[in-house]
Amino acid sequence: MEEKERHIIYDAIYTSGQAREKAPPLKGVPTGVKGLDDLFFVLDWEGKKPVQRPLGGLPLGCIANVTGLPDTGKSLLGEQFAVKQASLGESVCFVTVETPAAYVSVGLEQRARALGIDFKEIEDRLILLDAASYTRLREDMPTLLDTLAHVYRTYKVRRTVIDSVTGLYEAREMLARTVVRALYTFCKKWYQTALFISQKRSSHEELSAEAAGGYAVGHILDCSMVLSKELILSARAAQTYQATIGEIIRLFRIDGCRMCGHDTKIHLMYISEAGLVEIGPPLTEIMKGKRGQ
Repeated sequence: MEEKERHIIYDAIYTSGQAREKAPPLKGVPTGVKGLDDLFFVLDWEGKKPVQRPLGGLPLGCIANVTGLPDTGKSLLGEQFAVKQASLGESVCFVTVETPAAYVSVGLEQRARALGIDFKEIEDRLILLDAASYTRLREDMPTLLDTLAHVYRTYKVRRTVIDSVTGLYEAREMLARTVVRALYTFCKKWYQTALFISQKRSSHEELSAEAAGGYAVGHILDCSMVLSKELILSARAAQTYQATIGEIIRLFRIDGCRMCGHDTKIHLMYISEAGLVEIGPPLTEIMKGKRGQ
């Protein structure tokens, strides 16, 4: 039997110091979401004692999974991130997979207005890639990556939002890991800080990090943020959440982040009339307040 030819890939071998030179600095990228940026932190050392220091946003270079059922605020969060970064002078590529670009642009303008940002001053830094209207972008990964590379080079993009990555393997969930891995590796190569929005099936546990395609989708990425909602139908639930029967309450948690420390509590989350997502207090504080009454 003929022996298979062997190869040594020397370019894949680094010392730790050599690898570290290729990594971005550990600093925060503001999200535009009130209450979220300080949930990520790093540790400073005062003698032998670790002290938490808020990072002030997502870690630079982080590729984050934003997952939840419909109407939990995922797209709003992505739009806020895009608008905030554009207001800080960054060019942002928004890959719209579910909704045609023209409609997404209207949503971005509304988010800017709610944040007090002049949309005219940032609209040329918001680059929309309309995969919703072009089947080949959704179904042919080389075409999508080549088009993204063109956008990154042409507009000097360092921030990306994909809404939703789930739509790129719709009805082909066995390919989910392959699709997400290819996009993750590509965004890392181009030094992007990115949000990959992913959908849950209704059968998934609301506060799990699972998305369509399974847990492996989120595990590939650097961080998972889980959004959920609950309809208050009992007096006990109303008392727990300090809400009224018939009200919808929304919850948020960070499921994990490989790049820095993070808050591990479940938080209340609000969506304002203007369509802005805000992260509220942890449930533990609400329960303490109730017990203190």
